[in-house]
Amino acid sequence: MIMGPLSGIVPVLPTPFRPDGSLDLDSLARALDFCAGKGLPAACIPAYASEFYKLTMDERYRLVEEAVKASAGRVRIIAQSNHFSGALAGQIARRNEDLGADFVSVAIPRMFDISESDVHGFLEGVLRSTSLPVLVQDFNPGGQTISASLARRVNEDYPHFRYLKLEQPLMAPRVVEILQQTAGKVQVLEGWGGLYLLEGIQAGICGAMPALGVADVLQETYDLAVGGNMNGASDRFERILPYLVFSLQNMELLVRMEKRLLVRRGVLASEHVREATLTPDPSTEAHVDFLIDRVLKVVESASGS
Repeated sequence: MIMGPLSGIVPVLPTPFRPDGSLDLDSLARALDFCAGKGLPAACIPAYASEFYKLTMDERYRLVEEAVKASAGRVRIIAQSNHFSGALAGQIARRNEDLGADFVSVAIPRMFDISESDVHGFLEGVLRSTSLPVLVQDFNPGGQTISASLARRVNEDYPHFRYLKLEQPLMAPRVVEILQQTAGKVQVLEGWGGLYLLEGIQAGICGAMPALGVADVLQETYDLAVGGNMNGASDRFERILPYLVFSLQNMELLVRMEKRLLVRRGVLASEHVREATLTPDPSTEAHVDFLIDRVLKVVESASGS
């Protein structure tokens, strides 16, 4: 059983589907084997890159239950407990704790603009419902994210709020401020596919939460950077950067690219994505395959195959 604080690359797992759209739990187990084999410390499901918004509640709970079983203590499971209602998000978090998750996480609802006091009230619905360490995801493209002062207040009220996933550009000053104001009691993980990983490491993040497809390459990048070899880390990172940048243009494009890459890597059996989704045009499809071919060369060069 892995113990201690989160550190390193914590991928969001895809939801594997069979071609008929049903859950493919065998592929989920292979995804956990992949994480364990690559030395990744934890994995999160079902989040945005897991298509959680296309799943029934029973399916969401089943994924957490099966992930806990498949990990067998080798990889810690972060159970995403998203809902726009704080009370219902709390109920989901409590059920995920009962299912054996090691952490629960929740995304702040950003569909409409809300104040920081409203964010505090929402988070209370989750934090009162679970005794597990809690990770808060603040995914707010183009808008302000949680302030350092709010992070401090929430942690003072609920010390098991331990981690914050930020996905904003130019996040380094915010990371430094959060770490200072919380005296390191709230650690920061970088989101947005790992795009801001290197600047985040220099600001003090404890890791990143990208999708699974290149998580092992990002772990290598992270290890080089925290070991003081920023040039080596940059060289590794730059080889997968075109893939990351292209995939992050659209969430559904990212999901499709991830599943195709993971099929090519022998992790998933099917690329199936549930509707509604983005259907790429032939030109986009061709470029996706080009980028995936390049990623596979990076992976092969690392394995020596």
